[in-house]
Amino acid sequence: MLLNIKDLHVSINGKEILNGVNLEVNKGEVHAIMGPNGTGKSTLAAAIAGKEAYEVTQGSISFNGKDILDMQPEVRAQEGIFLGFQYPVEIPGVSITNFMRTALNEIKKYHGQEPLTAAAFLKKMNEKQKLVEITSKLKNRSVNEGFSGGEKKKNEIFQMAMLEPQLAILDETDSGLDIDALKIVANGVNKLKTPDNATVVITHYQRLLDFIVPDFVHILYDGKIVMTGGKELALELEEKGYEWIKQRVKA
Repeated sequence: MLLNIKDLHVSINGKEILNGVNLEVNKGEVHAIMGPNGTGKSTLAAAIAGKEAYEVTQGSISFNGKDILDMQPEVRAQEGIFLGFQYPVEIPGVSITNFMRTALNEIKKYHGQEPLTAAAFLKKMNEKQKLVEITSKLKNRSVNEGFSGGEKKKNEIFQMAMLEPQLAILDETDSGLDIDALKIVANGVNKLKTPDNATVVITHYQRLLDFIVPDFVHILYDGKIVMTGGKELALELEEKGYEWIKQRVKA
């Protein structure tokens, strides 16, 4: 099992947001996590990635059989976890090229491997650039500085392509995208899927799942996963709305 979450409780500033999440993700799988605002979807992503201010008060998260709760965020990334942000931050003065080369070589160093040569890095960068359909002009700019919402999301998928994580968590990557940008981002995600990695897609809307077809759909409501099914569950949710989930939970 790649990711195993058991009875996860997470608080922010003393307020409990997650209250007993259980989730299993295996290699080769795509999982979608859906739910209304404020139910803990982004909190779950942040807890897996190890972001500060998210306090795990109970439960466990293991990745490749390792307990990761005591690992710093950068170590979790080096272990193979990638978080695509809902609102990617700008890093003025740092080019995407330098940012990605540093990140890649830090991962290689963590695993006891030799750093990439300049030629090998540029070859890889050109290959991945074509894969996710970003322009050379984009990759030569500072990280996300002055980028449109769509450009930021494309850049997130480009970083994912370069880092080749075992587990990619995409936190509302469809937020603010027009249909053309959505297709490009989804196409990049689909091309990066292998039997050895997994993707967790967090979204409000079924439309993203027209392009990234999940093996499993989980409904997160009131801090826990209350329903799991196949891709048809997302269609049912789209038709009936979140009020249907509320009624099901109360019943």
